[in-house]
Amino acid sequence: MLAKILVGLSKTLNKILLLEDDLLFGETLIDLLEDYEVTHSPNGQSALDFTFKEKFDLYLLDINVPLIDGITLLKELREADDNTPAIFLTSHKEKSKLLNAFSSGCDDYIKKPFDNDELLLRIKALLKRVDDKKVTCVGKLCLDTIHHRILYDDVELDLSVKEYKLLSLLMSHIDSTVPKELIINELWSLGDGGSDGALRVYISRIKQLVPDIKIQNVRAIGYKLVS
Repeated sequence: MLAKILVGLSKTLNKILLLEDDLLFGETLIDLLEDYEVTHSPNGQSALDFTFKEKFDLYLLDINVPLIDGITLLKELREADDNTPAIFLTSHKEKSKLLNAFSSGCDDYIKKPFDNDELLLRIKALLKRVDDKKVTCVGKLCLDTIHHRILYDDVELDLSVKEYKLLSLLMSHIDSTVPKELIINELWSLGDGGSDGALRVYISRIKQLVPDIKIQNVRAIGYKLVS
């Protein structure tokens, strides 16, 4: 049976996907991770399904699990441009297996049996390192590059792919003018309808979604997001 355990109610809790087929050990880990919101999956296929339904801040993955093993699962996620940080929980000691784990895209691993405090410290350190890199904020507007989303006042904006690309591009060059040609090339492939008029439509749409955003039209050059 799939089990989803929500630890706490605060919306600011980091979300962890735990892949562990030993249900008793999984329950022990859930108790240990009481400061996080934990989704527990006993096999790789259900874990993959969970990644389609919601966004996580960290993956804790056992390697030897049913249906899809942890290494194969992470490879598939990385190939799909999912850069969520991942830690392998493993009883393997062979260097070849550990090298395979890192080549699949993991950020860290810890061998079973492990010290609980060490696991918590590694989780905190990895989340902090990722948080320092992944979020750019302009006032109440925040770009989360790990999960490919933009939030306003802690609420995720409902953006199309082109709207996300446009706003993330402006946020990545805050207070600098981004040339129209660069924006159009980023949003549209050749012959795909990119034009000054189409770009203005997307700029207007973003301004409607975030009324207090300041996007300046730098005449004949491009657009600037003002902090």
